[in-house]
Amino acid sequence: MDTVPETIAARLGRDGFVFARAVEFRRMLDEAALRYWDEFAASWDALGVDTYMADGGRYRRRRHAVFSASDAGIRRKAHQPHYQSRDYNALNGGIARWFEPVAEAVAEHPAMKALLGYCHQLFDELTPAEVRPESWHVEVHQFRIEARPGEAGKPTPEGMHRDGVDWVLVLMIRRENVASGETTIHDLQRRPLGSFTLTEPLDAALVDDSRVFHGVTPVLPLEAGKPAYRDVMVVTFRRE
Repeated sequence: MDTVPETIAARLGRDGFVFARAVEFRRMLDEAALRYWDEFAASWDALGVDTYMADGGRYRRRRHAVFSASDAGIRRKAHQPHYQSRDYNALNGGIARWFEPVAEAVAEHPAMKALLGYCHQLFDELTPAEVRPESWHVEVHQFRIEARPGEAGKPTPEGMHRDGVDWVLVLMIRRENVASGETTIHDLQRRPLGSFTLTEPLDAALVDDSRVFHGVTPVLPLEAGKPAYRDVMVVTFRRE
């Protein structure tokens, strides 16, 4: 007899992380989000270079935006820096990092609204009522990691880490001419729990940041002389 697959929420609540393939995750989004997906994904072609890389690398491009999420809806906040303490990011933490803002058309795009709305519903549901906030602090990062011959692109140059938030979504937007980029998950004692690779648009990793570490192996170009990059969207939810 066929069994009903566990939901994303059930797996995330049980294990502290989920790898959701695109065929499953796309069911969480509405028709409008998917209809204009190519338009949304094309915005990753307009990201600025991350100049804060303490390793001297220029392989990462990004934009950043901050929102609040509550039962009243999703609201964009005034642009502000991204900050992580060195406890969570030993490489690039400890300073306020100002990145170019996510374009307004991207922030208002049906795909963005659907993704943030789904995350709010999911993460709110999984947060115990006694600590569930009225409003969540939400940060959105558009990342492009570029790879060149002899120069790997590092999606997580800080290594295996936690982000210092409550919940994390990492969503694959596009992979072009790259190998590797394997996501690995470890428990708080740094014992391996699982690994997987986001390959298709809308493949997703969801993480309970209080329970697990995560990291991604460097990406390398498959074919020299052609553009090689890994585009993802990272969304974090933190109690205000």
